[in-house]
Amino acid sequence: MNAMNRALLTLFAAGVTGCLLWLASQFDTRHTGGYWAAMGVIAGGGLLLGLAQLRGAGGNPVAYFLLAFVPVLVAGLWVIVSAQPHTNTFRSHVRAWNGDLGITRAVHSISLWNGVLALGIGLVFGLTMEPGWLFRRRTVTPAATPAAVDTYAADEPVARERVAVPESTTSRTETRTVRG
Repeated sequence: MNAMNRALLTLFAAGVTGCLLWLASQFDTRHTGGYWAAMGVIAGGGLLLGLAQLRGAGGNPVAYFLLAFVPVLVAGLWVIVSAQPHTNTFRSHVRAWNGDLGITRAVHSISLWNGVLALGIGLVFGLTMEPGWLFRRRTVTPAATPAAVDTYAADEPVARERVAVPESTTSRTETRTVRG
């Protein structure tokens, strides 16, 4: 992707993300369904911003995914789940774990910015993408052809069988030298 296309795509993605932020503000976030819909829309805006930054193939998207995206996803969802407006099983467990770990106040302070966390999750996920990673062509290499089998060598006796054999017991008509 050249610099001009990337700049224009980033501008377009920022505009669409702004529209998505407005759309997210239209949900009733005092209820669990509206809360998660708003977080999903905001994360979609972050994904658009990340996809606008697509770089050429040659990085290590699997390492980026495991070392950057997975920790961001876990930490971000931890705080977002903890900030849900109504109690459910997930929120109850996460809040209990917050108390057990002694991080309740920190999680509460960070949860005031839960929309930014959702945007960051989507952004980091978008940055993990590489053009060649998703649409990589799978090439099939043909199987190696087996080597030709030397049937004469396969008929040779092993070391303990190398004794003189009377000519009458051999089924071949040619003369063989028996090593002794």
